[in-house]
Amino acid sequence: MKQTRLCQLLGIEYPIIQAPMAWITCAELAAAVSNAGGLGTLGPEAGAKTQEEAKDLDIVERCLREQIRKVKTLTDKPFAVNFPIGWGKQKIFNERRITVAIEEGMPIAIVSMGSPELFTQKLHDAGIKVIHIVVSVEQARKAEKAGVDAIVCIGYEAGGHIGADELPTFVLVPQVVDAVEIPVIAAGGIADARGLVAALALGAEGIYMGTRFLATYECNAHPTMKQAVIQAGDTSTIAFGRRTGISRCLKNAYTARHMEMEASGATFDELREYERSGDDLGGWRRIPAALVDGNITHGSAACGAIAGMINEIISAGEVIRRMVEGYEAVLAKLR
Repeated sequence: MKQTRLCQLLGIEYPIIQAPMAWITCAELAAAVSNAGGLGTLGPEAGAKTQEEAKDLDIVERCLREQIRKVKTLTDKPFAVNFPIGWGKQKIFNERRITVAIEEGMPIAIVSMGSPELFTQKLHDAGIKVIHIVVSVEQARKAEKAGVDAIVCIGYEAGGHIGADELPTFVLVPQVVDAVEIPVIAAGGIADARGLVAALALGAEGIYMGTRFLATYECNAHPTMKQAVIQAGDTSTIAFGRRTGISRCLKNAYTARHMEMEASGATFDELREYERSGDDLGGWRRIPAALVDGNITHGSAACGAIAGMINEIISAGEVIRRMVEGYEAVLAKLR
């Protein structure tokens, strides 16, 4: 397979990055991806067993230390940790998370949902490579100016939080590639070798996948959530939540009700309250209710539109092996 600048920058064999997914990307998955030649990533709630733990800063720090140390016992290859900047309390949490990650020798940081100027210099001072997530050309230019080492372009097809301008991957990636000099990584709508070849053809130097790695043995998503992914069809996901931050999830009672509330003029606070709680959740918040507890009817089942192409649960290593072998087969067919 082609070695790109991204491979050289990160010290990985293949230009394939496992996207961090809240709650369900722990040490086992990250290490499996890294051992297979890609870049595995720990999610922000890695190691937390309950919502209460995820809200306790001392426990969050301890869990992150334990997860980083565990990855290092499972692989000697590079790995990353995700820091979604967010707002309010989330920023405070990430300041502490980053301090812990630096102390534990994290080699690569993937920063999202906030200004690239906030943590890039601090991470660089500690010798850490910084990948920043963007959803537009303007954000890409700002990230490059802030000194990040590479950027991930999230297309509208992606699962979880996505851009409000509805730019699909095939439209966004080549424009960003033309706008910046640093390596660009394509995300959204990629699950096999055809997507990898297409991303490289657009000028990207790597790919970033979440949903395909969700349906793997090493991912600690609830079995019901994994089954929902492999049973999904081409129209099984929906992007919603324009007032509160657009996300793509599996269609269910939660997404339908959320869209009804928006259409009827619900306020931001009313929508946020519905997102966070409900009698239909058994005490969980929407995201972990689906991903961790398996409530795919009333939880926020974050999932990319590419789910319709995923029809089996396999190992993370097998995902990468098939992409590497399939890459050569796709190129041969094109020739």
